[in-house]
Amino acid sequence: MKVLLLKDVYKLGRAGDVKKVADGYGRNYLLPHGMAVLATPEAMNMAGRIREKAAVQRSIVNKEMDVIAKQIEGMVIAFPARASETGKLYGSITTQMIVDAIKAKKGVEVSRRQIDTQPLRMLGEYKVHVRLTVDLIPEIKVIVHREGETVVLPAKAEEKAEAAAEA
Repeated sequence: MKVLLLKDVYKLGRAGDVKKVADGYGRNYLLPHGMAVLATPEAMNMAGRIREKAAVQRSIVNKEMDVIAKQIEGMVIAFPARASETGKLYGSITTQMIVDAIKAKKGVEVSRRQIDTQPLRMLGEYKVHVRLTVDLIPEIKVIVHREGETVVLPAKAEEKAEAAAEA
């Protein structure tokens, strides 16, 4: 089924694009949620206006979210966790835990659905993307370490992020 997107849809396209999607996805998700309409000749005439309106709306949202992106870009979060000798965690670090840590550290509200990672189940360092908008995707660093061990957080990354936020 061919649809004309009315809104930006993550991993599909931007508003005004014509995309071929599975019948069920279009009929059961995109159309009922008002994200798309069937790509009829009448709808195709609206595509240019939809693109222009969406570009204006996207720029407004990007300006608003840019402040949040600068605050959390380069942020480093450390999680102590119990782990086996091979480094596998007893449990996992979830997206909700990452959201709570961001809120506690910077006071910024982010939805767990905006965190672009699977639950972390091994010790180590991870780069996690936060999808604020289609264009703004800041990256944070998540360090998962063994309980009882001390981890030296890289001060340069924190200072650089804070200096960028102040400027």
